Amino acid sequence: MRTNLVAILAAGLAFGQAARAPLTFEVASIKPNSGDGRRVGIQFMPGGGLRTTGTTLKFLITFAYDVRDFQVSGGPGWINSDRFDIMAKSERNGPESEAPEDLAKMSDAQMKTGVEQMRAKLQALLADRFQLTIHHESKDQPVYALVIGKNGSKLKESEVKQGGDRRRMMRMGRSELNAEGVAMDMLTNTLSNVLGRPVIDRTGLKGNYDFKLAWTPDPGQAGGFGGPPPPGVEAPPPPDPNGPSIFTAVQEQLGLRLESQKGPVDLIVIDRVEKLSEN
Repeated sequence: MRTNLVAILAAGLAFGQAARAPLTFEVASIKPNSGDGRRVGIQFMPGGGLRTTGTTLKFLITFAYDVRDFQVSGGPGWINSDRFDIMAKSERNGPESEAPEDLAKMSDAQMKTGVEQMRAKLQALLADRFQLTIHHESKDQPVYALVIGKNGSKLKESEVKQGGDRRRMMRMGRSELNAEGVAMDMLTNTLSNVLGRPVIDRTGLKGNYDFKLAWTPDPGQAGGFGGPPPPGVEAPPPPDPNGPSIFTAVQEQLGLRLESQKGPVDLIVIDRVEKLSEN
């Protein structure tokens, strides 16, 4: 009986160690982007794959570690300028195989798990191909808290149904945001990119919402994801100079308010990174 118990415990320990093994892509290709820099994108593929076009290493780091651009420090200048195309696939019998092939039919829980797995696999890929090593630091810095305005939220529950034909999505233009079926974390992440400061959700709103937001950026403020366009890319038409600031737009159009506060901010510090190694 004692021998059987030891065997069972040993098997359980081995299973636990296997379960904690880092997630990786089965096969991945990373190539320098040969385009003119006008196309930049990231796309989740069915089965847990990933495709990116014209993405900088710094952009990939922000996605892999779920931080904003201003939370990454260190590294040579080329991480902001050199652009790469990635095509990565996961094994068919991996953990992602249990999720629906159609991303639009994923539940919120499946989508959250899929994003977490994708981040973990991208971290492993960057460590392998770019020899990337980082460490975390936490510092008290200015943040914004997103709260309900004094007259109440103007957000309405989305008509996008989980598993339906319409997809939950967010389209970002020059100082304009169109959202369908998105949760508050997507809004706070977007506002954080625009404001260059962490935005913490303290609205208490738990649903998915459809909304539009349009504003005029202040001087030096990003008008959309990633700030100004990359070198050689023609900038979109300027926004209406008489439009509202992002703070006024959030309050008037969404019924929410941005409050300036101080709080701990997670920072990613690059310890080592090398030029792309052979695929």
